[in-house]
Amino acid sequence: MGKYCEVCNKGVMSGNLVSHSNRKTKRGWAPNIQGVHVVVDGRPTKMNVCTRCLRSGKVNRGN
Repeated sequence: MGKYCEVCNKGVMSGNLVSHSNRKTKRGWAPNIQGVHVVVDGRPTKMNVCTRCLRSGKVNRGN
């Protein structure tokens, strides 16, 4: 499954993991991506969509 939303193009953000001793290593934050059936142009297709887009109603869910 992809790590980006096909509706809003939200992807992985990068930053630092900071330990108690203030050492820094690279890490990433991935959005919550769900594979859902979506109706696009009257046809059902499967897309990778973040939960923010699902909750806000940016996609029309199909069966």
